[in-house]
Amino acid sequence: MDLGLADRVFILTGASRGLGLATAQALVGDGARVVISSRDEDRVTDAVAALGGPEHALGVTADLADPSTPRELVHAAQERFGRLDGALISVGGPAPGTAASMSDDQWTSAFETVFLGSVRAARTFASSLPEGGAIGLVLSTSVKTPLTGLGLSNGFRPGLAMVAKDMADEFAPRGVRVLSILPGRFMTDRSRELFAATDDPVDAAEKVASSVPLRRIGEPSEFGRVAAFLLSPAASYVTGVAVAVDGGALRTL
Repeated sequence: MDLGLADRVFILTGASRGLGLATAQALVGDGARVVISSRDEDRVTDAVAALGGPEHALGVTADLADPSTPRELVHAAQERFGRLDGALISVGGPAPGTAASMSDDQWTSAFETVFLGSVRAARTFASSLPEGGAIGLVLSTSVKTPLTGLGLSNGFRPGLAMVAKDMADEFAPRGVRVLSILPGRFMTDRSRELFAATDDPVDAAEKVASSVPLRRIGEPSEFGRVAAFLLSPAASYVTGVAVAVDGGALRTL
């Protein structure tokens, strides 16, 4: 299938590794060009190289918690590639712990980064997109069911999914789509780090895999292909939805 991505330009935040980088690779592989951002300059540099260099990707070291970052990324895309067609918004997961155990400062910090940073980015990117543009928010299955020990995520991710739904209604008359993507467990660098921190990394990974109906942990490329499709013109009638990419782990419709 031709996804219609040739020469289109996308911004991807938090995309120096993991699911964001996998999506960037899928987009570039289908002919798109990307602007990727992350707070880690070295990882951004490495990611640009992995994506084929400056002809295909531009890296920007930035933090979504900074109010100026979304506009900076839009400017970078338009300055380097002359256009902007969509964005994938992803921020790191907030600190673990139950909702009741989190302090006011932790809730406030997570709100600024996870919630407000994402809302600000989506609002800014949408205002700069032409008809046919698309925005995807990378959230979590905690949008539909709570995850044990991740109270901050359980609090903010459902709200972001509803923000995406609200923005989908607002920007649809302009032909701009907004949607959420809900990843399950994927074998990212972060997952490997978490498994490595256990007494038995192999057993920990096997236990996670056994909880997934497909009986395995997903590969980042499997997420990336779905996200690239949803951002592409091939998905031009898909907006306002929350799409789970989780191997069947969610028990809700």
